[in-house]
Amino acid sequence: MTKKVLVPVAQGTEEMEAVTIIDVLRRAGAEVIIASVDTLTIKASRGLEFKADRLIKDCVNEDFDLIVLPGGIPGADNLRASKDLEMLLKRQAREKKYYAAICASPAVVLHPYGLVTPGKVTCHPGFADRIDQGNVLSSPVVVDKNCITGRGAGAACEFALSLVALLYSEQKKQDVMQGLALPQG
Repeated sequence: MTKKVLVPVAQGTEEMEAVTIIDVLRRAGAEVIIASVDTLTIKASRGLEFKADRLIKDCVNEDFDLIVLPGGIPGADNLRASKDLEMLLKRQAREKKYYAAICASPAVVLHPYGLVTPGKVTCHPGFADRIDQGNVLSSPVVVDKNCITGRGAGAACEFALSLVALLYSEQKKQDVMQGLALPQG
């Protein structure tokens, strides 16, 4: 069964995280929609330019199995500024559907929206002090109910593969890992 995934992006999004998430989920068979909160052409944090499929405002009436945010600065700040994205994420949480964020986005986007506390979370160490209640772990990936967080670009593949396991199965994750020629484990 195909899963529908929204990957919101913005000017300054971390390209390694965005591309890894999109690629791994597509390899698993997910329908991945890349939606920009500002313009269709994105200039990522390290200068890579790419195009989103559509604008986030055109996604507000759709349902998603997963919404997953890449990090990057100022990308995470630009994501947080989107009222459409805030509405989508809060609805996702209310409906107990998966939502995820990596790097700066757990602290910069999810936390201000009230979507990571009081649960456990991980994020880039440079942003951990923005999340209260001492619930930040140093793990590469943390799953807390329907909220999944990743530490940073170095954990992007592990993070994306964890999303595959949650959306599909551990076997699908192993199949994707084999296709990527990653060691099975």
